[in-house]
Amino acid sequence: MADKIVNVDQTATVGDAYLAQIKKKRLMNFIMLVVFLALLVSGFYTADSRNAGGFWDGIGNIFDFPAAMFGEAIDRAPLMPGYLVEYFPSLIETINIAAASTLIGALLGLVMSLLVTRGFAPVPWLVNPLRRVLDILRAIPEIVIALVLIFMLGGGPVPAMIAIALHSIGALGKLFSEVNENASLKPVEGLASVGANWMQRMWLGVIPQVAPNYLSYALLRFEINIRASAILGFVGAGGIGYDLRNTMSWGVGKYDEAAAIFILLFLTIVAVDQLSGLMRNRLTNGAATPQVTS
Repeated sequence: MADKIVNVDQTATVGDAYLAQIKKKRLMNFIMLVVFLALLVSGFYTADSRNAGGFWDGIGNIFDFPAAMFGEAIDRAPLMPGYLVEYFPSLIETINIAAASTLIGALLGLVMSLLVTRGFAPVPWLVNPLRRVLDILRAIPEIVIALVLIFMLGGGPVPAMIAIALHSIGALGKLFSEVNENASLKPVEGLASVGANWMQRMWLGVIPQVAPNYLSYALLRFEINIRASAILGFVGAGGIGYDLRNTMSWGVGKYDEAAAIFILLFLTIVAVDQLSGLMRNRLTNGAATPQVTS
């Protein structure tokens, strides 16, 4: 009887401690939310006070540019097919930048992921330093890297490709390493028992297990890099973004051409998104096996 009373008291104590912890966690979350909202509001008003024109004073003009652009596009609709053909080579350049940077980022990210995955790394003491390298590559925006490279190398697609590739290495290296952590060690141990070196263990024991996930993440990164390569064109890195910057300038009378570029970008991004989504589903889930009926 005494044991039952002790157990009940212990259960009640644990329950009270759990409820107290939940209340404390909710209180901390509420405080963090209040602090976040206060920082957001104060940051907005600070930025607004330092602008050349106030946000609230100019909010009424927010639709002026889209109205002018689409108005000119409608007025010059017969010229739209010619514009699509004119800017199509720039679109191909943008896709090439994204494809090359994705390929470089995926290959080097794969190597880096194997070097930073605990249990697979050939030099364990290099895991943490290399992880910090990946963190730095992810933390620096592509546009910052591109601006530095444009200053050193001049404008063109090469700085954009290098900038996007470096950022892709950091992002894909992190994603690939998380995938590697879910791989089974049994094939690796089996290959090690018959004298396989590190490269052979990785190539035959790890990569076949996680290759579909690698390809899925690489395709997703390709979609992101198309957008990034278009944005980098605004800083002189070539591609269709450079043409878009020129046509969107105030007073040049090329808003109809800007609309054509937007249409090309929109169609390309939608097409790549649908195609890569289909391919990722097939890689992840596999093709549906047809049922044989008798």
